[in-house]
Amino acid sequence: MVATVDNPILVADVGGTNLNLALLAREGSRFRLLRKDRYRTQDEQSLLEPIQRFLAADPSVRPQSACLSGAGPVLDRRIHLTNAPWDIHGPALERSLGIPVHLVNDFTALSCGVLQLDLADPLQVTPLPHGNGNQPAVDPSGLTLVVGAGTGLGVGFLIPTPQGPRAFPSEGGHIGLPVYDEDSLALWRHLATGLPGPPGAEMAVSGQGLAQIFRFLLDSHRVPWSAEASALLGLPAADQPAAISARAATDPACGRAMALFADLYARVCAELCAVFLPTGGLFLAGGIAAKNTEHFLGEGRFMARFDQNYRAHLDQLTRATPVYLVHDYDLSLYGAAHAPACTT
Repeated sequence: MVATVDNPILVADVGGTNLNLALLAREGSRFRLLRKDRYRTQDEQSLLEPIQRFLAADPSVRPQSACLSGAGPVLDRRIHLTNAPWDIHGPALERSLGIPVHLVNDFTALSCGVLQLDLADPLQVTPLPHGNGNQPAVDPSGLTLVVGAGTGLGVGFLIPTPQGPRAFPSEGGHIGLPVYDEDSLALWRHLATGLPGPPGAEMAVSGQGLAQIFRFLLDSHRVPWSAEASALLGLPAADQPAAISARAATDPACGRAMALFADLYARVCAELCAVFLPTGGLFLAGGIAAKNTEHFLGEGRFMARFDQNYRAHLDQLTRATPVYLVHDYDLSLYGAAHAPACTT
């Protein structure tokens, strides 16, 4: 089939750290990437300004519609970004751009993108085997759960219907922070200080959470202070998570922080599985898992904690769940292009 640029669509993935924009063209039931660019969310004053710069870079291709995803709930065609100082306002963008604008939660877009994955392609996904060696197959008639730690913690899900799959957002990233041993209990108490309620999972299972874990380990004297630790904590807050994960293999304090992070991530996923029963698969999306595969695969740590529950029937549930780690960084962009069909 000859590719065309008829009716190109503008898509966005706006997170707390990165703002990704792209133009895609439909090819049959899929989309082809024409052009993309990345911006820093915190450096922008609104979404309109980077969109205008992005489109001005190649005025020969003008979008006919837009689907914009953001890390926050969609209310009255507006997304209040959870980890950024500005909102996405659909009607205002329509007036400025002169095209129809559809808004979706970022994990709604990711959930739609999961539908496009080739589960046999190791460049797109890695299946995580359970401790007993089992790798259950995806049930196409089952619910699909998407969980991803980035700047924050997102949760979305897909339900098959006679009209096709439908994607939904959730606030699952704000379930209670799991407690399963002395370290996690101490962390829970550390994070609860000064809060009006119990700490949520996102406070530890996210980029900002990884930095919180690192600081907790130092403050509680579980790891010794060092010049390296002081240097890491002297970095801008947005740069600390990547620096901690990059040193996890060589610095004991960073390694212990990543280990606790992976354990907590696994427990959050196990508890979400008890609610959603995702026989259609659990997909670990988001930048942290994709960039730190060794901490999820190494010694089977993630799956060992995921499969360790307090009741035997919950062990059976988690061990029957297909689990995949997603590598495709453009998944949210393709998912945004498909989102209007998955959400209406």
